[in-house]
Amino acid sequence: MKKQKTFIFRCSACGHEEPKWLGRCPECGEWNTLAETAVSGRGGPGRDGRGAAGEPPRSLPLSSVDALEGTRIKSGIPELDRVLGGGIMKRSAILVGGEPGIGKSTLLLQVAAAADTKGRILYVSGEESAGQIKMRSDRLGISGDRIEIACSGKLDDIQAIMEAVKPMLIMVDSAQTLFSAEAGMTAGTVNQMKYCSWELVSWVKEHDASLFLTAHVTKDGLISGPKSLEHMVDTVLYFEGERNMSYRLIRSVKNRFGPANEIGVFEMREKGLFGIPNPSEYMLSGRPRDAAGSVVTSSMEGSRPILTEVQALVCRTSFGMPRRSATGLDYNRVVMLMAVLEKKAGLALGSCDGYVNIAGGIKITEPSADAAVVAAVAGSFKNKASDPYTVVFGEVGLTGEIRAVAQAEKRVAEASKLGFKQCVIPQANLKLINQIKKNTRDESVRIFGVSNLNELLEVVLN
Repeated sequence: MKKQKTFIFRCSACGHEEPKWLGRCPECGEWNTLAETAVSGRGGPGRDGRGAAGEPPRSLPLSSVDALEGTRIKSGIPELDRVLGGGIMKRSAILVGGEPGIGKSTLLLQVAAAADTKGRILYVSGEESAGQIKMRSDRLGISGDRIEIACSGKLDDIQAIMEAVKPMLIMVDSAQTLFSAEAGMTAGTVNQMKYCSWELVSWVKEHDASLFLTAHVTKDGLISGPKSLEHMVDTVLYFEGERNMSYRLIRSVKNRFGPANEIGVFEMREKGLFGIPNPSEYMLSGRPRDAAGSVVTSSMEGSRPILTEVQALVCRTSFGMPRRSATGLDYNRVVMLMAVLEKKAGLALGSCDGYVNIAGGIKITEPSADAAVVAAVAGSFKNKASDPYTVVFGEVGLTGEIRAVAQAEKRVAEASKLGFKQCVIPQANLKLINQIKKNTRDESVRIFGVSNLNELLEVVLN
């Protein structure tokens, strides 16, 4: 069927649509952003769920669904497979976000070369030429015999190549370079990203393929473009870490086929990204011994416990207003914990600057690190060092109580595996003491239960 064109007015700032022109967008409030846009109504089977004759869509009994439709493809990178929940799910779309130059293109090229699939692989780049991609593949030691290269950002050209090649795995770098005349006249706009991404996602769903789509992030660390771009895909991965450092963290923010908030730790080398099988040992490398203000904690990243070092520095302020700083932790929570310390432990922090940092560049979002934060701040204030072979975790409440955390047995098992001899945990978690020791299989690990802030500081700092 031929395309039937209609005209609507679409906002270039947020993508909101109106049947007539308005001076101000009712969605985002911007002025003079509604522009007339031609929209094609596509016919044919598969596009709208109807047949060629326009039959209504039909439901399908769950018992008749083939379970093989949920099979996965191994990416060839074990750390990435862990983040994805076991591999690349067929008929899925994966969005990879990160700052420019952090390693998104390198990761896609490595996956294209190592993926365990017999089908063809298409690498689409709207940012680089074929020669630049070849130079990177030579540096990474990738032959690329089964990788097809297409250097274009035009959606029509990409769709024509996909129909001709019929790839099983498609890499698109990046979403900001996609362009279609049907979505407006300017590339890189919100409307272009939404329209082009949806067309690519629809194609892989219909042709039993998988899609990797990269996108840059804003200054706030969010994917540049509409939030609805994340709703279109099945998995959203974020690169974390500094570009001038060798390590990279890949975190799954959304995953329909696996655990969310799972992380993979990579090291950037000359030959590309290499997974680190033991991230706890990597995060604790170079940790100082017998230093005041340094405490090790155990946090859960998805299904994996990771040991990290919490560092704190407390010093007299030179100004009337004390300064607070938090790196790798929520700033407001650090301020709250310092207020609890001053109120419940009697530490005069109101006249001191406080700096808290998670060494290694990882970000901890769960409250289990509260106990380590207050212990590190108190140790720096009193200039007392804690035992370097002690792991501390637990949530701190506003009244100074130490609350229970989830999966305490896994956290203690990880500490035992790395040679730590003592764990300070919430008193409420001690009921699992037998199970914890059974999982660790190490009776030399001493476990102390604390119920309030004063007990915590007495055990850790004395």
